[in-house]
Amino acid sequence: MFINRVSKQLLSAPELKPLRAELSAGADATLGIAQSARPLMLASLWAEDPRACLYIVAGEEAADRTARALAAWLGMDVVCRYPERRDWPWSATKADDAVVGARVHAMSRLAAGEKCLVVSSARALLRCVPPVGSGYYDSCSVAVGDQMEPDDLPRILVNMGYSDRGGAGEVDEPGAFCAHGDAVDVFSAQATAPVRIEFFGDEVDRVRRMLPSTGQTIGELQSVTILPCRELALTSETVANARKALYNRAQDNSKVAADLELIEAQADDPTLEKYLVELYGSSASPVDHISKDALVVLSEPRSLFDDCMRATDEIQAMARNNHVRPEGLFTSPRELDFGKQQRLSFSSLQRTGSSTTAQIEVRQPAVAGSDSKLLGRMRQLVNVNDSVVFAVPDRGAREALELTFTDENIPIKESLAAAVENRQPVTDAEANRTPVPLDRGMVTFFDAPVPAGIVIPSAHLGVFSVSDLTARMAKHKHRVRKIDPTSVTFPFKPGDYVVHATHGIALFSQIVRQEVGGRQRDYFLLEYAGGDKLFVPLEQVDRITRYVGPDGSSPRLTRLNTADWSRATGKARKSAKKLAFDLVDLYTRRSAVSGHAFALDTPAQLDMEASFPYTVTPDQEGAIADIKADMESSKPMDRLLCGDVGFGKTEVALRAAFKCCQDCKQVMVLCPTTILAQQHYETFFSRFTPFDLTVKVLSRFVTPAQQRKALEGFASGDVDVLIGTHRLLSADVNPHDLGLVIIDEEQRFGVQHKEQLKNMREQVDVLTLSATPIPRTMQMAMSGVRDMSLILTPPPGRLPVKVTVGEWDPDVVSTAIRTELSREGQVYYVSNRVTTIQDAVDRVQEAAPEARVGVAHGKMSAAQVEDVMLQFQEHEIDVLVATTIIESGIDNPHTNTLIIEDAQRLGLAQLYQLKGRVGRGRTQAYAYFMFPGEIPLTEEATDRLIAINENQDLGSGMRIAMRDLEIRGAGSLVGAEQHGNLSSVGFDLFTQMLGQAVSEARGETGEVELPEVTINLPADFYLADEYLPDVDKRVLAYRKLAAATELSDVDALQVELEEKYGALPLAGKNLFDRARIRIRAQRMGVTSVSLANGRLTYANIEVPRDTALKLKERRAIIYPKTKKMNYPFRTGKEELLPAALGVLEEVGGDDEGEE
Repeated sequence: MFINRVSKQLLSAPELKPLRAELSAGADATLGIAQSARPLMLASLWAEDPRACLYIVAGEEAADRTARALAAWLGMDVVCRYPERRDWPWSATKADDAVVGARVHAMSRLAAGEKCLVVSSARALLRCVPPVGSGYYDSCSVAVGDQMEPDDLPRILVNMGYSDRGGAGEVDEPGAFCAHGDAVDVFSAQATAPVRIEFFGDEVDRVRRMLPSTGQTIGELQSVTILPCRELALTSETVANARKALYNRAQDNSKVAADLELIEAQADDPTLEKYLVELYGSSASPVDHISKDALVVLSEPRSLFDDCMRATDEIQAMARNNHVRPEGLFTSPRELDFGKQQRLSFSSLQRTGSSTTAQIEVRQPAVAGSDSKLLGRMRQLVNVNDSVVFAVPDRGAREALELTFTDENIPIKESLAAAVENRQPVTDAEANRTPVPLDRGMVTFFDAPVPAGIVIPSAHLGVFSVSDLTARMAKHKHRVRKIDPTSVTFPFKPGDYVVHATHGIALFSQIVRQEVGGRQRDYFLLEYAGGDKLFVPLEQVDRITRYVGPDGSSPRLTRLNTADWSRATGKARKSAKKLAFDLVDLYTRRSAVSGHAFALDTPAQLDMEASFPYTVTPDQEGAIADIKADMESSKPMDRLLCGDVGFGKTEVALRAAFKCCQDCKQVMVLCPTTILAQQHYETFFSRFTPFDLTVKVLSRFVTPAQQRKALEGFASGDVDVLIGTHRLLSADVNPHDLGLVIIDEEQRFGVQHKEQLKNMREQVDVLTLSATPIPRTMQMAMSGVRDMSLILTPPPGRLPVKVTVGEWDPDVVSTAIRTELSREGQVYYVSNRVTTIQDAVDRVQEAAPEARVGVAHGKMSAAQVEDVMLQFQEHEIDVLVATTIIESGIDNPHTNTLIIEDAQRLGLAQLYQLKGRVGRGRTQAYAYFMFPGEIPLTEEATDRLIAINENQDLGSGMRIAMRDLEIRGAGSLVGAEQHGNLSSVGFDLFTQMLGQAVSEARGETGEVELPEVTINLPADFYLADEYLPDVDKRVLAYRKLAAATELSDVDALQVELEEKYGALPLAGKNLFDRARIRIRAQRMGVTSVSLANGRLTYANIEVPRDTALKLKERRAIIYPKTKKMNYPFRTGKEELLPAALGVLEEVGGDDEGEE
């Protein structure tokens, strides 16, 4: 494994020689080492000598963080947690089965002396467990072929603390089981999904993984290990002990008597935990159970004692309130000695009377702040021939960094987890015998999620993580494609309600020009409650977002200078945190599961990909690479693939499915409609059949006998790919070994189906395709809960559909149909009422009597629909009159005219999807959205039709989704409980809060706010009304400029404006140069740029020596100690802004951001 190679390099440091000698001799040792380096040091020592090891730190949060860091190096299968129980032995609150399961699992591994690394907080070890020899952590293993009476298993499970859900009960959470017929469903305490154990007589016949919500089984297992979910067992022996110990007390105390009855009935009651000593005769500390050959590692022994003392104060207070004595239930800190095993202590605080075996110097990565700082640090380490390793799990971010380093002539190589040199498991003796040494004088990129880096000079080793970069750099490296914030937040114009992040909800009145110090500049004027006004300068307009509430109604304006706004945001932030934990809980559960890591591409894969008749677009290539990287990692994939209608998402999905089949795993493709399922079936069938892969479809176009056969084949493993609608989520669809689920247009499935899909995500790779993602999905992807790939480039030669919105007019319809027929094309005519569809057919025949007309709607039988579709495909029909049954995915390149009557009755996303049915080739397509002239339109319907008319260019799906949300209100997205927060802070700000909360919940480095740059340069800054008369476009330009974080964004915006409106006037050029100064200054750490007494002053600027000499020749004054520089400005001879920018460019070098 990669850690073996890092370990070899790190442990070569001469200072560590005495430490390694002591440890190999079995003696205790102490290492003086900084906290940040401890996870890597421990991982390296463990990789050199894998054995049972308990690592104790202070506090639960620190334990979680440390376990994550260690797992990044050693893998999830080696590292596990011994968490603290948050329930009390005397309370009626049931213990969290997953927590108890984790404790029992960790303890059983340590007791058995298994090669593992368990991380625990000191306080988690205070709670007592049954005595040594009780085997309270013993698990139950069931394998195919085992002899066992079917009735024995439920009895064993009850003894292990499992609750019986009864014959037809749902096994939907850890710690539950139900026996039905000759099968037992059980959800093991430490598992992420239940299993079904089937018996044939008294022999175990099959063990299968299952989905709790549907009862579907999705893969065969050879065996399963079931862990206890209680730390005490009510066996006949322990019940007899309790009877003896409590008999006398029960005579005088009715409460004890009632408890004794519960014990004798072996009841599942949490309050019985307080009788631990009576049940077993004594209790023990968890440390007493650990194998004598284990290594116990203490992080800062002094703080461990403090952690225990704090916990003990809490325990004693709770015990007093409940009139209970905690003796025998909790160990006192003075008695807790962390065991008699060999001990290694990490310490940075020197204590009197203690000596360290070794001390090692650790330095911080020091790469945050600017690109030049990062590159400088890399060059420095490479030049002294150190080994540098850089952890970047995200493929796009990795490629961006590699490109930068290559451009800067920094030597690099890639060594990912799947590479041959890193494949040997860390527990394998071979892995440590001959690890491939790390390359010296080179940066090696690898893909582990290492949370933070360190540099160890004496080992000639530098470890860096993408998290070491600042927010701007990390974000920039995190995405290959930068997403313009203005494209995923709502547009606004004067007259709209907006939210200012610091001041609250206001009415955006207008853009006003004010004179400041004799210079003109534009401000956004916001009007608050009570007539208060706020003038927002242009550089701060990125703090303003459009207000979109839960139901589209007007909000209450905030009162300025009161606590109203801070109260509202505080409440919303709290709630965002809770929501984030729920979202992240699923994410972390998934990342804790070890899924199937698919093998690298096979020759057959390359052949199949070569059979694609078109050229793959760069975006498709990026998406394919992202998906393959996800599939090759052992974490289950959950990726959202967004791309407009007809941009080639199916091809990407096809390649992922083929890759899955190459590993002998099965694929399920879920489609929202039968017709789309049929279409996907045809595509998959034609591409997969030449490679001996079996593809089947479940839909109403297939006879029941064929469906039965397909299901049998899927269950036996003969069918590789099964395509269908939500019918695939029925309990009778039981794959043999499911590897990948592809979901097309997830937003079209109902809530219940989405729940089932959520369950699936925890176990298998899931790829979701969407053209108009519901903004919640989009926001989840933006906030980082889900991985996302975007396909934003249309296939070459694709033309946007020309849209006409207007009243129904027989002449327009007649001309449209006849024009299409004259170029030998076909027409879709959509009428969404089955009852009156015959009238629509009559109208079409009247408009174009020569046209051959067919009809398709959902009330027809499957065979009839299929016949009509086939006739249409074979061009035997010219005009297909249909309901919205044609909405999803029908791909007919000859159909290039779409006419929709009663368009006002359809939703915006529906209208957009229907528009996507035409214009799929290189022919100009037309779409007519018609509404009856005699019926007045509702305000919402008008908004929808205007939106479809305004968003005509290719790739508008995202904007359509945002507009749809705006029209309907955002209440439906986040559930009723978030309704209040949405109305108090608006959708955009709430999702920003959610994004931050998600990062925190995932333990990522918090957002590092870029330093504010004060720019005090007397000049005009505005876009003149004469230059850009449209106020909406001016607002958007100002927002984009304020949100820009890359110089290339500013350049692109300037080019875009100049191409449309001509050369920028001076005030406009100043505005753009000001943005460039801000970005460069932030990148270089400069805090202010100002002009006074004819000299430009730069604060907090570091000037390289050779540049300083050149600048001094031009009368610049540089103060290295205070990091300040004065530079002469020749008034009247040069423009101020370009001059100020020029100096920054000279000092900072060509500090462009990579594309």
